[in-house]
Amino acid sequence: MADTLTKPELPPVRTEGAGSAGWARFLRWDLAVTIILIAVFGFGSADNASFATTGNLSFALNDIAEVAIIALPMTLLVVCGEVDLSVASMLGLSSALAGSLWDAGYTFEMIVPIVLLVGLAGGLVNGLLVTKVGLPSLAVTIGTMTLYRGLASVVLGTKAVAEFPQEYADLTQRTVLGFIPFPIALFGVLAVITAVVLHATGLGRAMFAIGAQQEAAFFAGIRVKRIKLALFALTGVVAAFAGIVFTLRYGSARADNGMGFEMTVIAAVLLGGVDFDGGRGTLGGVVSGLLLIALLRNLLTLNDVANEVQSIVTGVLLVVSVLAPRVIQAVGRRRRPLPLEG
Repeated sequence: MADTLTKPELPPVRTEGAGSAGWARFLRWDLAVTIILIAVFGFGSADNASFATTGNLSFALNDIAEVAIIALPMTLLVVCGEVDLSVASMLGLSSALAGSLWDAGYTFEMIVPIVLLVGLAGGLVNGLLVTKVGLPSLAVTIGTMTLYRGLASVVLGTKAVAEFPQEYADLTQRTVLGFIPFPIALFGVLAVITAVVLHATGLGRAMFAIGAQQEAAFFAGIRVKRIKLALFALTGVVAAFAGIVFTLRYGSARADNGMGFEMTVIAAVLLGGVDFDGGRGTLGGVVSGLLLIALLRNLLTLNDVANEVQSIVTGVLLVVSVLAPRVIQAVGRRRRPLPLEG
C-alpha cells in the first residue's frame, strides 16, 4: 500500500502568551499615570478635609499654570527626539525684560510683542544651532539656559519691578466655571489645539516619524530640519508668554523668576509617557502627568512638607518616568505569544 502524505500537525500554542493582547491594553504608562492620579486624589481627599475643596484645587492648578503652558510645545519637541532646557531661563528673561521696559515707561501693550519677539529669537538660536550646526539639543540648551539667565540678570539686576496694570493682573486671577483659574483655562484651549495637531494631522504624524527614525523620515520627504526649527521657535515664544503670565500673576518681575521650572516641565512630559528618545507618547498622558505633579505638590504643602523634600519628590518622579515606561515595554514584549512554527 502506497504511503499517503499527510499535513504535519501544528504544535500547540503556548499558554503563557494567552491573553497578552488583553494585557497589552493595560501595560501603558500613560494609563498607569492616570490611575495613580485618581489614587492620589482619593488619598488626599481622605487625608485632608481641605484638599478636595474648590478653593484648594483652584490654587493647586494655578500653581502649575506656567509649567503646564510650557509643557505643550515641549511635548512636541520631545516627540521629535529633541529637548529644550532653556525654557525656565527664557521665562526669567522675559519677566526681567518686561519689568525693565515697564520701569522705563513703556506701555504694557508695547511690552508684550517685544517680549514675545525676544522669545522667538531665543528659540531660533536654539533651533539653528541644532538643525544647521548639528549640535545636540541637550548640550545647546544647557548652554543657552545659562546664557538667558545671565541676560536676565544683566537686564534687571537684582531688583524687582511691581505695580503692573491692574486690569492685566486681575485677568490672571479670574476663574472660569467658578474654580478653574484663567491661565489653566487658557492652557486647556491650547492643549486641545496641540492634541489635534499631534494626533490628528499629517504634521503630528511627521513629528512621530522624526522621533522614531529621523533618517527614514527625511528620505520619506518630511522636512525634518524645518519642523524642528519651528518647534524650537514655538517653544521660545511660549516660554516668553509664560514669563508674562508668571509676572502678572505674582505682580513682580525678577531675573530669577521660574528658577528650576525646566526640570518640572521635563518631569511632567516624561511622566506622561513621552519617550525621551522620541517617537512615542500622548498629550493626554502629559496632562495626567501635570495634574499628578500639581496634586502631589499641593498635598505635600498641606502637610507642611519642606520645599527641599518636594524637590526630591520631583526628582524621583523624573527618574521613575524614564525607567517605568521601559520596564512596561519590556514586560509587554515578554508577554507576546510566540510565533507559530511549521
